[in-house]
Amino acid sequence: MKTLVSSLLAAGILAAGTGFALADTVVIAPAQQKVIHEYVIKQNSAPVVLPSDTAVEVGTVVPDTVEIHQLDVPDMQVQYDYMVVNGQTVLVDPQTRKIVEIIH
Repeated sequence: MKTLVSSLLAAGILAAGTGFALADTVVIAPAQQKVIHEYVIKQNSAPVVLPSDTAVEVGTVVPDTVEIHQLDVPDMQVQYDYMVVNGQTVLVDPQTRKIVEIIH
């Protein structure tokens, strides 16, 4: 019985950890990507040049010196900011300044 309880507890902790990992994953549907892309084009935001030691990849924290803009798109479940880098729309978590999605 003790082994069963330990096994269930371990499985629960593992499942909880997986849930936290999935929370960092952003999935933007293609239709929503199109809406975001059109919004960014209308805003005519100037492209951003990141410092040479800052990679444009999911998980990278954008330095405070880089200007990011509020993304005001209807029907977004979560609020993101954005910047334009190398012709790509880069979505940023406004709380952590982490890159969460790159729309090509």
